[in-house]
Amino acid sequence: MPRQDPYRQFRFRVDIDGMVAGFSEVTFGDTTTDPVEYREGDELPIFRKLSGLTKYGNITLKWGITDSMDLYNWRQQIIDTGAEGARKNVLITLINEAGEDKAQWLVVKAWPSKYDPPDFSGKGNEVAIETLELVHEGFKRVA
Repeated sequence: MPRQDPYRQFRFRVDIDGMVAGFSEVTFGDTTTDPVEYREGDELPIFRKLSGLTKYGNITLKWGITDSMDLYNWRQQIIDTGAEGARKNVLITLINEAGEDKAQWLVVKAWPSKYDPPDFSGKGNEVAIETLELVHEGFKRVA
C-alpha cells in the first residue's frame, strides 16, 4: 500500500449558509464529554464512569478587513434582536493541493457571540484583521 501523506492546513473554504467567505484562519474549539461518576451502595467501592453532557468549544474566524459588511451585520443582528432567527449552519472544507475537497465539518446552529475589530498602528504594515467567534450546537465531520 503506498504511503498517504496528511493534508496541509493552509487551503480551506468556509460556507455560512450559502455565503462563502475567505478567511486567513479558522480555529476549532475542542469537543468534550463530561464523565459522571456513579456508584450504588451494594457495589464495590469503585465509581463507574458514565457519559455526561457533551460540550463544544467556540470556533474563531479571522480575516483581513474588506468592504464586505456581511459578517459584521450578522453579529449586529445578534446584538439587536438575539440569536433566534439568526442561527446559521457553517460548512468548513479542507482542500488539497490539487484543489479538491478532501474533508468537511458541518457546524450546526452557529451564531456570532463576539466580534473583535482590527487594531491600527501608524508604524506597522500588517493586514488589518477582524475576528468573529461563533458559538454553536455541535459539529461533526461529514466527509
